[in-house]
Amino acid sequence: MSTKTDQNSLTTRVAAANIVVALVVITLKYVAYVMSGSIALYSDALESVVNVMTAIAAYGAIRLSAVPPDSDHPFGHHKAEFLAAMFEGAMIAVAAVLIMIKAYTGLTEGVTLEHSTLGLTINGFASAINAAWAAAMIRWGTAWRSPALVADGQHLFTDVITSVGVVIGLIFAVISGWSILDPLIAAVVAVNILMMGYKIAIDSMSRLMDQAASPDMEARIRGAIEANGMGALQAHDIRTRQAGRALFIEFHLVVPGSMTVDEAHAICDRLEDSIETNIEGSEVVIHVEPDHKAKPEDSGAVPL
Repeated sequence: MSTKTDQNSLTTRVAAANIVVALVVITLKYVAYVMSGSIALYSDALESVVNVMTAIAAYGAIRLSAVPPDSDHPFGHHKAEFLAAMFEGAMIAVAAVLIMIKAYTGLTEGVTLEHSTLGLTINGFASAINAAWAAAMIRWGTAWRSPALVADGQHLFTDVITSVGVVIGLIFAVISGWSILDPLIAAVVAVNILMMGYKIAIDSMSRLMDQAASPDMEARIRGAIEANGMGALQAHDIRTRQAGRALFIEFHLVVPGSMTVDEAHAICDRLEDSIETNIEGSEVVIHVEPDHKAKPEDSGAVPL
């Protein structure tokens, strides 16, 4: 089995496990809300509903993105993961609105907190599970170049920060007797996750519009061209675009006008093999040009 196939299989398994973890966490947080009657804990539980929905969407997107190219999608289905991340941003916005409604009701009608200590304990345990799982998903998603896993991990990490704030605020509310703090905390949670959803949606939209690779990645590409372009004169017009776990790279390669097609082809093969071996998920396209097509070095061309 190839490395790429192994990573696709592992990513799919993690995405499936993410659904199970999300269901466990939402169950714990809902129990904490029911026992305490806290609107702030309700807001935390409602965000976990979003986690379940987005975990299912991410699983479907990851499976679809692993489908090989076909006649209708010759470049593959990699961008499905970005669509899942955009869906996550939208669902977070919906959750924020629902929390705001609940917080307003609590402010106007009042809140009675019951069994708050037990509710906070259960919620804290659920948050600990989320923290460990979020760290793992971000690490795996980064290593396997999976935007859906990274987005889910970042969302869960923000959920953990929110939960910690909720617990601290509720402890203060219980000790002080100021129950009005409960719906106010929920409102703060709503604003926080709304900002997070906006960030996820904007980032996903940018990548759907063929965002270029990071400066560090482009530096690696240029280094690989310099190290393996012997025999050619120059590489210019280097362009990249990220599509899920795939990174598409294309550039023009200037060779001596007297060079044969076979010789130029051998250089291209060497460059493609080197780049695609060193940069996981990359796909390289090279356009060969004669020497009079060379461009000034200040244009960003790579001399060879």
